[in-house]
Amino acid sequence: MSKVFCSQSIVAGTLASLREAGRDGRERVVLWLSPRGETAEYTIAEFFVPRQETAEDYFRIPPDSMRELMAHLRDRRLSLRAQVHSHPKDAFHSRADDKWAIVRHEGALSIVVPRFAADTTPENFLARIAAFQLSSDDRWLGVATEHIDALFGMI
Repeated sequence: MSKVFCSQSIVAGTLASLREAGRDGRERVVLWLSPRGETAEYTIAEFFVPRQETAEDYFRIPPDSMRELMAHLRDRRLSLRAQVHSHPKDAFHSRADDKWAIVRHEGALSIVVPRFAADTTPENFLARIAAFQLSSDDRWLGVATEHIDALFGMI
């Protein structure tokens, strides 16, 4: 299992973006990016909010927005490491989440924040989220609650 290091300011920016959409009763996805070349352990360098179509239980990044993301990654020499998105109620990985996931490489992370991040802070982030990792056979596997602290390092 990889180790992800993330600053409280990136978590705070991510949560603010999720809450903004949540005030309108909509999900949102935020992407976490790190420098290319890092493998087993990596540090999130920035969060990226792509243009997206959203509803209460749905998000989708249209093709032109995906092209913008790819240009951003190429220009800044970054890799897409994780997606963080909100749900209106509980944190789980839905069938739509499985199908529309943006990160698709083995070991990729999908992090779900409950209640549109309304009561999630950088301080309680790890206790509130549900985390999922993409397996070698393209299945999203839940990270056990007791292993989330081992997966993330807050810096």
